[in-house]
Amino acid sequence: MQIRELDLKELPEAYEVLSQLRSDLKYKEFEDLVYDMRHKEYKMIGVFEGIELVTYAGVFIQTNLYHKRHLFVDDLVTYDSFRSRGYGDAMIEYLINYAKVAMCENIVLSSGLQRVDAHKFYEKMGFEKKSYMFVKSL
Repeated sequence: MQIRELDLKELPEAYEVLSQLRSDLKYKEFEDLVYDMRHKEYKMIGVFEGIELVTYAGVFIQTNLYHKRHLFVDDLVTYDSFRSRGYGDAMIEYLINYAKVAMCENIVLSSGLQRVDAHKFYEKMGFEKKSYMFVKSL
């Protein structure tokens, strides 16, 4: 198992895993959004088994008044056929160390209400439910 930052040449592999979570996101839109997020130092992190990307996390460091300096996890997903094998645990451990090195006080993520299994995983990994996120479409 190897965990490392992905580069832009690996967008197709990243998309293949991410589409397990974001099934309504088309590749071209994904590519455009990743390029658009470069200004906020968006990082793509991957867990590999051999040469195969099996877990993807999209993260960036931000600061706000509530969470202070923190690592925000936009997306975290393991490819269906590799779930429950420790790859998500390894990614969380990696992100904890990544956040500590970056002098973050917290790791923050948002998870859809329907993702009950993901919530159990996050709680097992020490995350606490702190708030609801509200969205208004424009």
